[in-house]
Amino acid sequence: MASKTRSSQKVLALELKRLEDEPVEGFLINLVNDSNLYEWKCIIFGPPDTIYAGAYFKAVMRFPYDYPYSPPNFRFLNKMYHPNIYDNGEVCISILHPPTDDPQSGELPSERWNPTQTVRTVLLSVISLLMEPNTSSPANVDAGVMYRRFKEGDSKEYEVIVKKLVEQSKQDAVKDNVVVPKTQEEYCINSKTKQNAAASRSQSIQSSSALYEMDDMFDDEYYESYSEDESSHDK
Repeated sequence: MASKTRSSQKVLALELKRLEDEPVEGFLINLVNDSNLYEWKCIIFGPPDTIYAGAYFKAVMRFPYDYPYSPPNFRFLNKMYHPNIYDNGEVCISILHPPTDDPQSGELPSERWNPTQTVRTVLLSVISLLMEPNTSSPANVDAGVMYRRFKEGDSKEYEVIVKKLVEQSKQDAVKDNVVVPKTQEEYCINSKTKQNAAASRSQSIQSSSALYEMDDMFDDEYYESYSEDESSHDK
């Protein structure tokens, strides 16, 4: 167990460094606590020119001690309405499912998690899932039905609900004093900005006094609830 923990810590530290050097567009990543590599906090900005434009979503990514041989868990802290997101905010996506053979799931083993996957591929999969839900086996059946009607042009109810949640998230951004990117240019990160962001984040991880800014961006009530839920689940 100790050797697996040391191995996973090395992998996670390396992945975090790579994300600092080359951030994923639309995401801000940091540690929940600088002494714990197994819990990451994520800020997700909604892509411009989509129904999620202007969104400011918070999430927590939790890693098992045998990572990367088992997948992480990705959970939104905001209220979400999406075919592939459970009511508790947990994302249901093939890449986050253990690499077991389960014919009844309708998923191929190649679609599930494998040790070659990384945090980067998970983040890209999450943003892709927001844009293109999988309605064949939805985690939220009502959202799945409503999304299909929306795509077929029969109803705009799905869009109305999502945009309402986006507006609520914007209020959190104002409270947290965060400027949400509005244009494609602001959303995308050029090479120079990546380098500056990497240097800034590396410095903040090494300095505990700088981490409080990201801590303040997370709702304590949401996070405490998340931690309690996961603790009881682990038992």
